[in-house]
Amino acid sequence: MATTSIRDNLLRLEERISAAARRAGRSSGEITLIGVSKTHPAEAIREAYDAGLRHFGENRVQEWEGKQAGIQGLGAKWHLIGHLQSNKAARAAKLFHSIDSVDDFPLAERLDRARSESGVTERIRVLIEVHIAKEEAKSGTAIEELPALVEKIVALPKLELAGLMCIPPFAENREEARPHFRRLRELRDGLAKRLACVLPVLSMGMSHDFEVAIEEGATEVRVGTALFGTRGTMKAGQ
Repeated sequence: MATTSIRDNLLRLEERISAAARRAGRSSGEITLIGVSKTHPAEAIREAYDAGLRHFGENRVQEWEGKQAGIQGLGAKWHLIGHLQSNKAARAAKLFHSIDSVDDFPLAERLDRARSESGVTERIRVLIEVHIAKEEAKSGTAIEELPALVEKIVALPKLELAGLMCIPPFAENREEARPHFRRLRELRDGLAKRLACVLPVLSMGMSHDFEVAIEEGATEVRVGTALFGTRGTMKAGQ
């Protein structure tokens, strides 16, 4: 079966994002597409960048470090979207513009300290990953612990808390993810009101369910397979 190019896939994704936004009475300009480039080579990232994509997400610090030589000079924003071990916080704080998977305060403190010691003046953006469905195999902050964590993180001088992230249980029927996306939006709205803080970002939705996430208020969607294909089925420039 013939494969399509990353550029073609990006165009299709942009069309789907626009259609989902229209259904929700929103503008597609409110939604950022993050290309999940884990397991894909630097040349694939370059092709997506040349096609117009500016945000990329990686799962592991070590894998991202191995791609640095191939992405030099790209004016993109780099997101860490996978679980971050605290002993890698200092490295992550130097490599990424945003850590989208903060799940406890000790990790946030390490990021804050690392950012301060790095000499970089601007704050690093962070999102709190919420354990939205309480699956044992997934990480994230428990819903009942979320308010206290938000209050602590907003006080850290080198972190900019921008919002929340979640990964709902996978289901063939994407509608099954809708209650989880709606719940994250409600949690964000409640926190913003209760704590009088601005949390504009809702990072939710992946290749199989991002349209439902947009309908429920997502401002960032994380798409890998629908953009880059499954590893081994697509080559950059093909």
